Amino acid sequence: MTPAARPALQLRDIHLPAEPGFWPPAPGWWILAALLLVLLAWAAWVATRRYRLRRQRQRILAMLDALEQDTDTTPEKIAQISILLRRLALMHYPRQRVAALTGNDWLGFLDESGGEGRFSHGSGQVLANGPYQPALPADLDTRALGDLVRDWVKKNTERRHDD
Repeated sequence: MTPAARPALQLRDIHLPAEPGFWPPAPGWWILAALLLVLLAWAAWVATRRYRLRRQRQRILAMLDALEQDTDTTPEKIAQISILLRRLALMHYPRQRVAALTGNDWLGFLDESGGEGRFSHGSGQVLANGPYQPALPADLDTRALGDLVRDWVKKNTERRHDD
């Protein structure tokens, strides 16, 4: 048989495979989605923590302003300031280090975490025993106490501590 006499081959056209579907995505997309969820959860945690710290700082500073404006300083007000300082300290420092501190140990912690000795040996002494006294000392300098607490709050909300 001659080449011209051969019957034509019955060839079919080339068929491309179907386009891959949108779902389910490739494993790389699942990994990326998981990483994005972790990143979003971490960002939400950081934002919530910063919001709580800022709000706590504002509460403490507002209470200090009220304390400095009011001429009648009561043991309850001193106790509230100490409580707010403790809450702020618990947000920044490990619970085991801060939660059980009372009296002079509490003042020592405040000194070493930004008080520079002014809590144990200055106007901050009233935070240790003032809430438990029937009346505060007449020579209590609320302005100095306010400045001291305000400085401590600013030092402990502006820098980051290990949790």
